[in-house]
This record gives sequence, structure tokens and C-alpha cells, in this order.
Amino acid sequence: MQVVFGGYGREQVHFVAPSADKLSDELDKFLSWFNTLPHQQDHIDLVIKAGIAHLWFVTIHPFDDGNGRLTRVITERVLAQSDDSAQRFYSMSAQILKQRNDYYKILERTQKGDTDITDWLVWFLQTLEQALIAAQTTPNTIVNKANFWQRHRLHALNAMQVNMLNILLTNFYGKLTTKKWATMTKCSIDTALRDINDLIEKGMLKKSDSLGRSISYE
Repeated sequence: MQVVFGGYGREQVHFVAPSADKLSDELDKFLSWFNTLPHQQDHIDLVIKAGIAHLWFVTIHPFDDGNGRLTRVITERVLAQSDDSAQRFYSMSAQILKQRNDYYKILERTQKGDTDITDWLVWFLQTLEQALIAAQTTPNTIVNKANFWQRHRLHALNAMQVNMLNILLTNFYGKLTTKKWATMTKCSIDTALRDINDLIEKGMLKKSDSLGRSISYE
């Protein structure tokens, strides 16, 4: 099994999994280690075990398809054991997908290197930290959004204004300008400016303190 990137004629092999005749033995070794109780593994920290399990299974790469998904499930299982809780408020899988380019780079570098996996574990722990930070940010965003709409619940708005405000309150990047508003709502510049000025009068938008030539809003 090979992991190959690149178009036809420009293929580049990034990883070659163990051959089929070794696969059964490699899986047996992995499962034996994975199912060993923590106190029988020199008290290995379960977060570290999650990182090792992730690297080990994705390196065995036993299936034609779905290896990445199953690897992330295995990782989440061990992290859940580490949390000792049925409730999960963060997702390592989602964070890995956000950082997939860095993920593939460190994975390839580790798989093609020697048996030292320190750099991989450092990357894994840093990514876990980012997952925890993202989990903390999400409820804060939800609370702030709910408070905003509660404060302005008596204002009459049109559908485009409501939609744009919800975008601004969640995952909007960059500066909001009249042109960007018009593009995102598929309306004219005049309509965009009218809706923006209406929100400014209602205290729901304000002009940004900008030194640039174009006016932006927040």
C-alpha cells in the first residue's frame, strides 16, 4: 500500500506501508500493545499513548481506504480514556484536519526517519493544545452571539442584515466594507450602504478606527 500525491505523470510516493505478508503480524503487535492496561506499560501517560497509537496505526496502514478516519477514531478513544469522562468538549480529529498540511509533513518526516518519534509527539501535543483552545473559544463565541441578539432583540431587521450579522459574530475574517457586504449578499452598493447605515443607527455596527482610505465596519 502506497500513499501517493501528484497528478498523472508527476506522482510522488510519500509513504510505503508494510508489505502484505507482514501485515497480520504488525497488526497483532499493535493490538497487543494497544489493549494492554496502562499500569502494565510502565505507567505510560494516556495522552502520550494516544500519540503513539496514532502514528503506529497510520504507519501500518492496513486498509485500502479509511485508514486516516480509523486512526483518528483510535486517537479519540485513548484521549477519552485519558479524560476519564463520557463528555467530550474538544475534537483532536477536527484540529488535525485544520492542520492537515503540517500533519502530512511531520508524518512523512517521522515515517522516513529513524525510530525517534520525539518531534512527532511534540507536534501531537501542540495540536492537542490548539484543539483545547478552540474548544474554549467556541462556547465563548456562542455566549457573545446570544448576548448580542438579546440586547438588540427589539430591532426590526431584514433577512440580509440578520444573515450578515450572524456571519460577523461567528467566522468572519478580514475587514467588512460596503463592497464586501454587497458581494456577499449579492445586492447593489447602494442597498449595502443603506443596510449598513441602518445598523449603525441602531448601534449594531460601527465604523472601524481605520487609517486606510476605505471605510470598514465592525
